[in-house]
Amino acid sequence: MKHFTIAELCASDTARARGIDNTPPSGMILALTTLIEKLLDPIREAWGGPITVNSGCRCQKLNMTVGGAATSQYLLGEAADIAVGSQADNRRLFELVVSLQKEGKIAFDQLIDESNYKWVHISYRQGRNRGHGGGTDGACKILRTFYSPFYSL
Repeated sequence: MKHFTIAELCASDTARARGIDNTPPSGMILALTTLIEKLLDPIREAWGGPITVNSGCRCQKLNMTVGGAATSQYLLGEAADIAVGSQADNRRLFELVVSLQKEGKIAFDQLIDESNYKWVHISYRQGRNRGHGGGTDGACKILRTFYSPFYSL
């Protein structure tokens, strides 16, 4: 883990403000480490500058508090919301991630442009990553989707 820490992925202003303990259970540490090593660090290296993690792992209580899905990959330590600044910069980050995947340098499970590039959602899971990608509007309505060449229907 070169550029990111487990603590950084688990930090939450909402958890802190509401007194929620968002310490990851021991079983989640491997998934978080894998997310960092397989996705976040390689993306950071290719980007060449800082990347902010807005959201990472979530305990059940925090996930319910923020309105997360019951099957959210945040509950498993497999997802992160990242940003690099402006929506234009976040779009470039999204496009970089797609390029890295097409070049076979990374594999992701999901890559989602959230709310017209306000941030980028990315996930990685052990085993087979689906390579799903797309974008949403502010209400999480899917606007477009693509599938990676690594995903067979």
